[in-house]
Amino acid sequence: MERFFKRKLSTDSSSPSNPGSSNARPIEVDEILANLQADPGLRTRMADYSPNIRDEIRRAYLQKGPCQPRSYKFPQTNQSGINRRFIAHWFDDHDWLEYSIAKDAAFCLHCYLFKSNFDQVGGDAFTGVGFNNWKKAKERFNLHIGPVFVAARLSFRGHDESAQSSNKGNYLELLQFLADHDEKVKAVVLENAPGNLKLIAPSIQKDLVNSCAKETIDLILSDVKDRYFSIMVDEARDVSIKEQMAMVLRYVNDKGQIIERFVGVQHVTDTTSSALKEAIDEFFSSVNLSFSKLRGQGYDGASNMRALVAVAKKNIDVNSFFTTANSLVNVVGASCKRRDALRAQYQEELVRAFEDDCLITGRGLNQERTLKRAGDTRWNSHYGTLISIISMFPSVVNVLQMIVDDNPNDSSGEAYKLWREIQSFEFVFHLFVMKAILGITNTLSLALQKKDQDIVSAMNLVKTCKENLQLMRDNEFEELVEQASSFCYKHDIIVPTMDEEYVIPGRSRHNAPMKTNYHRYRVEIFIHVIDGQLAKLNDRFNERLIDA
Repeated sequence: MERFFKRKLSTDSSSPSNPGSSNARPIEVDEILANLQADPGLRTRMADYSPNIRDEIRRAYLQKGPCQPRSYKFPQTNQSGINRRFIAHWFDDHDWLEYSIAKDAAFCLHCYLFKSNFDQVGGDAFTGVGFNNWKKAKERFNLHIGPVFVAARLSFRGHDESAQSSNKGNYLELLQFLADHDEKVKAVVLENAPGNLKLIAPSIQKDLVNSCAKETIDLILSDVKDRYFSIMVDEARDVSIKEQMAMVLRYVNDKGQIIERFVGVQHVTDTTSSALKEAIDEFFSSVNLSFSKLRGQGYDGASNMRALVAVAKKNIDVNSFFTTANSLVNVVGASCKRRDALRAQYQEELVRAFEDDCLITGRGLNQERTLKRAGDTRWNSHYGTLISIISMFPSVVNVLQMIVDDNPNDSSGEAYKLWREIQSFEFVFHLFVMKAILGITNTLSLALQKKDQDIVSAMNLVKTCKENLQLMRDNEFEELVEQASSFCYKHDIIVPTMDEEYVIPGRSRHNAPMKTNYHRYRVEIFIHVIDGQLAKLNDRFNERLIDA
């Protein structure tokens, strides 16, 4: 630590031999930062800078990134009778790697910035004189990064941080790395640290992470200064299914460059506009950002379409249908054996259709496929699930029958329940209704997720989507019933007469309200679901916004 506080004697504070000396004026510091040497072979040693500005120097170099002149024509050098040279694709394998044109040698950016003990780990090879033995380059590069960086994809915390663990997490691995390569650090950390000052407890690690996050955000905000900026917000769920809001700041820096900086993830109770606004207000208040400087906002469209899923599922029949569909995908895809059986059944169906000369051909049709699993955040993923169920319906029925016959256990009971449920007009009707609705909204869902989508085109797509849903509601019920009935006839499923009385399964006719099948399927399902979609679209995208 003496080197950090020892006063350096110099008759001229602005002398090149001692840049950024302790008594340097702020304007001189700015001049040093503006004229940092890019070539690693010509840089001033970090130890020669004043301790007061080293962190600023490090930040500046980290923002610039490593010196990697990829388009440079690297010269050849005769080594052991063979002409060898630096290979540009080494940059792709090692993001810390730098090349000096002046010295025709390789350097390490991280070692230049942070290494303090030059008597160990290759000495001055990757920081001072450089490395240029190209014959052994790959071997030395891998040796240089050491085991800790090989494990760099580990999480910050390890699930097993015991002394015997091989994957303790990045924090302990980095601490061990420092101890192994610096005797001064080794003398005061880990097993050599006082019992109450090891600094490895989970709470200490979290404090360090939070401190680093705060310093990083402060640095980003210092670059934003008093400029205008915009925000980009996205929603996601973590593994515990908690809603989270991620935020990115977008601004123009002093050099006229467009900068995008991730500034954090915040838990939100909901992804509605009011909940997101409250979270944004809280963030702005915590970091002293002003709404008066906000000039643009961008939001992912997935939450709007996910709201349509929630609205559809408010109908108890639709909710029950999606529960059955998800269970179907889970049961049939529960093992490799079942998935292979499904593919084999599907191939047999295609062969039979081909032999009967009724196979529909075309680009992208009749490919090897399986049941698609619906996602939580993508409305169109439900659409893909329903399409796959329709196209593979007979194969799915056969696989469920196979599970029932081969496995007299709990899974066979669930498979038999699904086998009965999907072979009903109720299930098939829901299947075609939701497929039709999702077919209309799928185009809008995909459009809202495009990076280059503009607000005018998006509003026009919303308007078209609403018009198509209204047209479907008013005129297409009979056509939908015909499609569902035709599908049922093809697969030997009983089709009810629309004028007959609807009987609720499991309930006595004496206690059930009188209604026809027509009323049941048209009013309680078809119209109710479409009206819910239109109401949500009108709420999210009202006429005032569309006309504007």
